Amino acid sequence: MPKASEGHRARLRQRLLEGGGDALLDHELVEYLLTLAIPRRDTKPLAKRLLASFGGLGPLLSASPDALRREGLSDGVVGALRIAQASALRLLETRVEGRPLLSSWDALGDYLQAAMAHESVEEVRVLFLNAKNILLANEAMWRGSIDEASVHVREVISRAIALGAAAIILVHNHPSGDPTPSQADIRLTRDIIDAGRHMKVTVHDHVIVGATGRTSLRGLGLI
Repeated sequence: MPKASEGHRARLRQRLLEGGGDALLDHELVEYLLTLAIPRRDTKPLAKRLLASFGGLGPLLSASPDALRREGLSDGVVGALRIAQASALRLLETRVEGRPLLSSWDALGDYLQAAMAHESVEEVRVLFLNAKNILLANEAMWRGSIDEASVHVREVISRAIALGAAAIILVHNHPSGDPTPSQADIRLTRDIIDAGRHMKVTVHDHVIVGATGRTSLRGLGLI
């Protein structure tokens, strides 16, 4: 590696160690991350290209391995990007583990935003809670349009009963980025509420996340 590149990398490292992540721009974070997998190459051009191609840091770190490989990245580079996202999600998860979720709402929202906002396919997750509103399980129940999800109402309630859950929180993402609930979102939520009522399973909320933010159906007065 040219000495100029070595010096630049050393300066990035020093800024990171002294000022933390806030001291680096998005492309510098990715650049430094890439150096872990590509130690003898100037990674700034690649970092900028990847951010432009995927539309930002969140979509890049959330991209599937196949999507990253289509950009010509080796498995070593793909692994470096994926471990960064996995570490960030694990850190956010620790903020809600073992705590009543309804009193840790902001922390839960941050985790859901990071985990789902940049997915390219709609995914529905269900958070199963005990009587103290502590998380029992966080499970992806299906992928695909909410419009096609009516057959899954029974699955959600059956799974809640199997886990001994007293309540659930529904979560799904809008790949468009706009978290505004659709009529299908509202209809599915009310169907699950009705099904749960008969089995003493409470639906606390349905949270929709998108790249531009998140929305609570309960907060909007829709349930």
